[in-house]
Amino acid sequence: MQRILGAFVLLANLALAVSALAQTGVGLPLPAAQSADGKTLVAKAEAALTAKQWSDAEAALKQLAAVEPRPEYSEALGDAQLNLGRYADSIASYKRAIDLAQGKASPAVLGRIYTNIGNANLKLRKNDAAIAAYNKAASITPNPAVAYFNLCATMYNMGKTGAQTIAACDKAIVADPKKADAYFIKGSVMVGEGKIGKDNKVAYPAGTVEMLKQYLVLAPAGAHANDVKEMLDVVK
Repeated sequence: MQRILGAFVLLANLALAVSALAQTGVGLPLPAAQSADGKTLVAKAEAALTAKQWSDAEAALKQLAAVEPRPEYSEALGDAQLNLGRYADSIASYKRAIDLAQGKASPAVLGRIYTNIGNANLKLRKNDAAIAAYNKAASITPNPAVAYFNLCATMYNMGKTGAQTIAACDKAIVADPKKADAYFIKGSVMVGEGKIGKDNKVAYPAGTVEMLKQYLVLAPAGAHANDVKEMLDVVK
């Protein structure tokens, strides 16, 4: 019984370091500008983005977006601002990109933008807004793996450890079966769903052990390997 209680304490204190919020990738090259000033600014912005000089990129892209408003320039500006930690500004830039696209952007581009809006809201601790953006991204992008995983991880970190979180994890796994952390989150939620029966033994949802073991198959030396092994010692 003591080991079972220990597992639930473990779940309550796990720090989930599985976010997809590392430096945001930038789509290059930027589309060509029409004016001479615009062409100069595109060159400056591309050089700064390639070198990950985010402040220089932001400055050039702000000017570029003012000279020639285009959704690609506003999206790139949002990327630079996100990497600078200017999260509210990045959200405004991404929304401006969506407005400028006027429904003509591809589902892949829109999915990428909404995913980054979710990332920025998550950094601002606006979890409900992040979840809404990830749901939007997952519903439109042809490759929803990142959006579904971020949704799964965000809900888990918010303490939403029920059927909705499991469903998001399932969708993340379907979209990317090699994403080890999705198995970790789902397995953790399933352990938390264990219930003590009349025989004073804990019954866990079917597939709990398999879910945890799959994490170890994919990431035997992963950041959560020891956590998973401890849970398996309890669940087996």
